[in-house]
Amino acid sequence: MALILCVETTSTNCSVALASDNGGFDNEYGIVHCLDLIEDNSDGYSHGERLHIYINEILTRNNITANDLDGIAVSEGPGSYTGLRIGVATVKGLCYALSIPMMAVSTLESLSKQNTSSNVSIAMLDARRMEVYAAVFKGVEQIEPVSAVILDQESFSRFRESGTVTFIGTGITKFEELIKEEQHTYTTSNPTALTMCDLAMEKYKKSDTVDVAYFEPFYLKEFKAG
Repeated sequence: MALILCVETTSTNCSVALASDNGGFDNEYGIVHCLDLIEDNSDGYSHGERLHIYINEILTRNNITANDLDGIAVSEGPGSYTGLRIGVATVKGLCYALSIPMMAVSTLESLSKQNTSSNVSIAMLDARRMEVYAAVFKGVEQIEPVSAVILDQESFSRFRESGTVTFIGTGITKFEELIKEEQHTYTTSNPTALTMCDLAMEKYKKSDTVDVAYFEPFYLKEFKAG
């Protein structure tokens, strides 16, 4: 049985999950490989204080140790610069110490898994002002690449005009207020390690791993200190 630890720190949600190829618990998103989940989805960033505590807790309550893990997956971004640094540094350290593979999971692809309908899903994470980091998905296929988008009334218009769209993420509220189109579905939510589990297990089985020494988070844009 393969066991993969999943770490999500790209937003205010400090989230860890344990993925198993032997099945998982029933959940609202239909994720089949999530064995357990611990997260703090509060408004403030708690990653530095809680991430290692949550990792130890999820291992302990499933009666395993770090040595039982077959790999660790991290949400690669885009997202919070500080959150990404904490998550990636933690996973790098564990993978190096345990000599196990590291997988990088697209944050927006994982976020899109919260869409359980057949609609096109547009995952977007809030950036500054009217900017979001966004990508477009149809089922399991990504049909538009990750990009930084300055929102206006024409944003994603060709998808909005072709049918009902499911918008998911932390950038939804300001976009819903901007376009005022009630026919679409708007789900304001943070990324979660729960929806990383199936993606991480798929990468593990394909040996789709990253180099622990040289991997860097996908910031999309250069960090600028405020």
